[in-house]
Amino acid sequence: MTGPQGEQAPKLRTVQYIGYGAGDFANNLAFSMASMFLLLYYTDVVGISATTAGTLFLIVRAWDGIGDVLAGRIVDRTSTRWGRYRPYLLFASLPLLLLLVALFSVPGGLSEGNALVYAYLSYALFSFAYGLVNIPYGSLATAMTQDPDERSKLSSARVLATNLVILLLAVVVSPQIANSDDLQRSLTITTLGLVVIGMALYVFTFSTAKERVERAVEKVSLRQAWDTVKQNKPLLRLGLSSVLFLCGMFALETTAIYYARYVLDNAGLYVVLVAVQVVGMLLATLVIPTAVSRIGKRTSYIVGGTVAVLGGVLTALAPGSVPAIAFVGFGILGIGIGAINTLIWALVADTVEYGEWKTGVRAEGATYSVLSLSRKFGQAIGAAAAAYIIGLGGYVSGAAGQSDSAVTAIRIAAGAVPALVTIPAIAVMVTYPLTEKKFRRIVADIAQRHAEPDPDTPRSPRP
Repeated sequence: MTGPQGEQAPKLRTVQYIGYGAGDFANNLAFSMASMFLLLYYTDVVGISATTAGTLFLIVRAWDGIGDVLAGRIVDRTSTRWGRYRPYLLFASLPLLLLLVALFSVPGGLSEGNALVYAYLSYALFSFAYGLVNIPYGSLATAMTQDPDERSKLSSARVLATNLVILLLAVVVSPQIANSDDLQRSLTITTLGLVVIGMALYVFTFSTAKERVERAVEKVSLRQAWDTVKQNKPLLRLGLSSVLFLCGMFALETTAIYYARYVLDNAGLYVVLVAVQVVGMLLATLVIPTAVSRIGKRTSYIVGGTVAVLGGVLTALAPGSVPAIAFVGFGILGIGIGAINTLIWALVADTVEYGEWKTGVRAEGATYSVLSLSRKFGQAIGAAAAAYIIGLGGYVSGAAGQSDSAVTAIRIAAGAVPALVTIPAIAVMVTYPLTEKKFRRIVADIAQRHAEPDPDTPRSPRP
């Protein structure tokens, strides 16, 4: 750490951006593997119906709300010689990665009921473990720098890493889905490989992404944390918008493989769909720091959301006989998704300072648990909605072909749902109150408050 809060720390070095991004690469080896392929694994390998899998996603995520609150509380009360957040990247990451293996390794020979019980337990444990790693990882950005431009670059680094993981998983896993004679064995071997890669990356992040903004560890009570979150209007607005947007993103991510197999009638095109989407995301990730410096985060968010809506409409309407149109739709969606994803992580870092400025209590763990929870709810609702839609459309697990109604349902889940839910996600952010100008004033106020402490008076909240 270079100095107390409020002092100007040296600029972040390139290796620190790379190290931080490597952490989200590792996170998404687990998270994106589940969001991209778990529904297909449940329906076509384990034999769980799409609607039953959708219910599983919803129930586990409801329980997970408690898990994220607990994880946030644990993080807020942590103090070690390695800092507050980094230890979780070293010690909680291996259980997370091993639970990924368990998630895709439902034992053969189980009855349908026992297989479902195994799926519930493994998914619930996996989700809690993910929160215990991802919440401190997200909070780490606030301890690396207070500079909003550097935070935007850190956010870009993590989204860039996410995009690369999505492409990697599509290239590695989709051929197995199309060609493997024993998909269960292939997925187990693949996830074991991800354990090795993920642990190496977590160790690299632990070694390079140091906590440089020195703060005393406050013993924040549960009531204080709750009051801080409750009064943090920018955080609550961002959380609501995130749930809506992520619902659409995960509906697309969950059904993209179905879209390739049954709308385009070629499972091999799944890699192309993901590739053009990732290219769009990468373009957005590279452009966002410049856009933020010129028009601000809020306006950039609205523009990115509008692009995502257009991409969703095109994806839903693209004729299956002309794959190029679907490629364009996925590419446009990628631009919008990449922009908003990058901005979400940059915006939530700013809400930590707002919460401290407003209430006098700094609670990074509680703040990031709200976003982690919104991300999980978005994934659960989006994946469940997609599962229900294709199930009600008449999808038959493992069938070589699907009915017209099932194909239409896949179109709706992959294109219409992202477009429809992104519209209110944009509307919520139109009046987002935390502008760049206000944020810089807040940081200055907090620095002054820490520079002139009154030992007899607790830090007072803002009106």
